[in-house]
Amino acid sequence: MGAIEDVFADLETDEVELEEFREAVEAKVEQMGGLADEETAAMLVAHELADEEVSGVADVEPGMEEVKFVAKVTSVGEIRTFERDDSDEEGRVLNAEVADETGAIRVAFWNETAAHAAEELDEGDVLRIAGRPQEGYSGVEVNVDRVEPEPDVDIEVASGGEHAIDDLAMGLSDVTVTGVVLETEAVRTFERDDGSEGRVANLLLGDETGRIRVTLWDDRADLADELEPGATVAVVDGYVRERDGDLELHVGDRGRVDEVEDDVEFEPEVTPVEAIEIGTTVDLAGVLRSVDSVRTFERDDGSEGQVRNVRLQDDTGDVRVALWGEKADLELGPGDRVLFVDVEIQDGWQDDLEGSAGWQATVVPLDDDVETTVAEDAGGDGAAGAGASSTGTDSTGDETGLSDFDGTNEGGGDATAADRPAGEAAAATDDDPLAADGETATFTGVVVQAGDPVILDDGEQTVTVATNDDVTLGEEVTVTGSFHDGRIDAEEVRGRNS
Repeated sequence: MGAIEDVFADLETDEVELEEFREAVEAKVEQMGGLADEETAAMLVAHELADEEVSGVADVEPGMEEVKFVAKVTSVGEIRTFERDDSDEEGRVLNAEVADETGAIRVAFWNETAAHAAEELDEGDVLRIAGRPQEGYSGVEVNVDRVEPEPDVDIEVASGGEHAIDDLAMGLSDVTVTGVVLETEAVRTFERDDGSEGRVANLLLGDETGRIRVTLWDDRADLADELEPGATVAVVDGYVRERDGDLELHVGDRGRVDEVEDDVEFEPEVTPVEAIEIGTTVDLAGVLRSVDSVRTFERDDGSEGQVRNVRLQDDTGDVRVALWGEKADLELGPGDRVLFVDVEIQDGWQDDLEGSAGWQATVVPLDDDVETTVAEDAGGDGAAGAGASSTGTDSTGDETGLSDFDGTNEGGGDATAADRPAGEAAAATDDDPLAADGETATFTGVVVQAGDPVILDDGEQTVTVATNDDVTLGEEVTVTGSFHDGRIDAEEVRGRNS
């Protein structure tokens, strides 16, 4: 055999015949203007063909020029029509779900191919597909260029049955998951590539093993408005997708969400505050020690945004969390137990770490009897001081381009006497001391340093306390004593419930 035949024999694909391969090699030699001989050109063509043939659906990524794979049809949508910009004729598109042993993916058939697919395509068909991947609204999608049946190929697709959330895996379809609705989000609209309007909504579902975001498409999106947090539901005929590294459970035309009478308990798996690290996205749970008022600010584009800072404490420490946008309007107060889902840990004030709860995050109120477990990958060697309270002004960082706060004095900054509870002194500053030296002062705050000296923080300022009383990091206490040189020599230390 010659060089071309030798390279072709090693080519792991049955998509190209030898004659087609030889023609491609000759074209490559001509294209390179004599810079490559037949063997080199054959190896280049073989490499290009190998790049196109992926080993499984899970390997399909946006940016690939064209991919080829074999997969089984798991669901077939309805054909939709739209107006085409380049023609007076009506366009048509049909979406289908296909899967193999590695995962599942949506494929789109257009115009004449869509019409043929609507007539001929059935669930269970095995297809050889060639198409162009792109990032779709619900993940990677493939626009089909060529397709042919592969009736002699057998593909096992994991599917069906009742699953716990922790058992879900990429590629599963026709699954049923029962859980508690933790939060629902408003229905959103978007424009598809074909010009039609799509609708989508999300809810957060939890069970004894974990939690997962559920994505409801088109007609199913209205279910998010009909369900209330705390309801127990069964997601039927859902399919699992991956988005930004996390698994999601999707509900399309074939799926549904039914309220059920099952008794399901949700047990959050969280990262302890002391183990959080900058640049990570974590779930946090604990008690709110302080809740600031909503602040407005102007973004770089001139629009108005809002943020609210809260301080969350667990058994290991406490951390400031910024609630952005609509989350700033949530009815929260000191003493509330909450779960923050998908909080981004960022560098905060004075090198402390703080959490940012943006559009992708979820805030879930917790009942007092809800237990939490520590995530298995949450180490105890997180950034030192991660749980320490911030002192001074609030964070002014915003993923949307924070310009400046509006200067209002709601829940932050230097409080005036009118802002303070009766009988409680302001935090000590050079301009506004708690009291004159030698006079009695009273201060209430959270313990942010339990050593010697004790340091309290009320969310606005800090004060140093000299005391022999035992206090716990994160505990809220009230101290009364003589004020000297910016420090209280405590005569009485009372806990929150004293």
